[in-house]
Amino acid sequence: MSLTIKLHHVNSTTTQAHTTKIKKSNYTTKFHFKPIYHSNLLTPIVQFERKIQPLSQKSSKNSLMVKSSLIEPDGGALVNLVVPESQRELKISEAEAMAKVKLTKIDLEWVHVISEGWANPLKGFMREDEYLQSLHFNCLRMKDGSLVNMSLPIVLAIDDEIKEKIGGSESVALVGPNGDLVAILKSIEIYKHNKEERIARTWGTTAPGLPYVEEVITPAGNWLIGGDLEVLKPIKYNDGLDHYRLSPKQLRNEFDKREADAVFAFQLRNPVHNGHALLMNDTRRRLLEMGYKNPILLLHPLGGFTKADDVPLDVRMEQHSKVLEDGVLDPETTIVAIFPSPMHYAGPTEVQWHAKARINAGANFYIVGRDPAGMGHPTEKRDLYDPDHGKKVLSMAPGLEKLNILPFRVAAYDTVENKMAFFDPSRAKDFLFISGTKMRTYARTGENPPDGFMCPGGWEVLVKYYESLQAEDSMQKQTVTA
Repeated sequence: MSLTIKLHHVNSTTTQAHTTKIKKSNYTTKFHFKPIYHSNLLTPIVQFERKIQPLSQKSSKNSLMVKSSLIEPDGGALVNLVVPESQRELKISEAEAMAKVKLTKIDLEWVHVISEGWANPLKGFMREDEYLQSLHFNCLRMKDGSLVNMSLPIVLAIDDEIKEKIGGSESVALVGPNGDLVAILKSIEIYKHNKEERIARTWGTTAPGLPYVEEVITPAGNWLIGGDLEVLKPIKYNDGLDHYRLSPKQLRNEFDKREADAVFAFQLRNPVHNGHALLMNDTRRRLLEMGYKNPILLLHPLGGFTKADDVPLDVRMEQHSKVLEDGVLDPETTIVAIFPSPMHYAGPTEVQWHAKARINAGANFYIVGRDPAGMGHPTEKRDLYDPDHGKKVLSMAPGLEKLNILPFRVAAYDTVENKMAFFDPSRAKDFLFISGTKMRTYARTGENPPDGFMCPGGWEVLVKYYESLQAEDSMQKQTVTA
């Protein structure tokens, strides 16, 4: 498929406004404790309009007028739900006297997401009316009648015992997995958690083996509690990666510093290979051809819960840093940051959430490819979702009209040119498709992929990670047999 862009008028803004389950490996990574991108001095962006043309057109006869500044967050100004430091002691004192709700690691990731405005204009865990709108309509209706996309329910589950302890309280304290006070949930509402309905409508199936369902929903309580969040302090992970966890406000500030007139976001949960880089570099080239002067890439790996066989976040971030060090992507025009959301693997439903969150971070272009947020069917040998439906849904989703959708061009390994290239159907036999599973098999077995598939530094990170897994597995077997 050729790269196309759906154009809309976008409004300018300089609006303003942390924890996630990190799947740690035993592989020791070497992190850059300064961000791996470079910042320019803060300079104000001058707002102006420029005539640009769709990528599929060469002439300017039918060109459209699009503002070259940042896109507005959903629902207005970004929320910032972290309590000011001057009020922190008072709020902690109030929280200590409240009924307590214990958070899981993934619950804490959602607190992080909500508190920084990724789910703007949501100000807390969903009450029942918000939950039903999200579950059945994939959007929320604002007071002025407008719609914002909200395709995933963001909810907090409790069990019968906690519900009884809360009683008639109007507010509760949220306690982290380590026992620390995290937040206050105010003006609460408790309602029934119909798990089967939630699973069926979010994933389109109730088949066993859905990773998020097994990790989060199945063991959860039979009640949901919604309300407004007051987060007691910024959420940190202290894992060497917090400098990558830029909030929507921080990202918008960084785009301002770089005088970005377009921001194109690329989400991934896998290591970056040269096919990804080809796509991202080609997208920037095409945006320059359209008339933009300084398009900035937001390389935005997902940092929350992922399934067991995905490469852990710490390894992925080290691999991404090598991609920039090796010059595969330009550090001057690339921002690498962590998106703190958990992963649902819910296909076309979830990809709307991924796109919506990037609007709040200031991206006005979103790259979408084959089977976004998808996975193999948990009980059958097929994809769970039609691989083309994600990009089709994004082009029609209510509340995402202001976002420009950039469908992938398919990249594969060109065995004639010995490099990653855009697939040419006229010589299909010359191309080798290397899936994520195949890539992991190469690394696990110590077999090198074809030259030009991935930068050497990035590949070395993956090989060392899988070697560490094999060493760990061998030690465990020796312990069992001893």
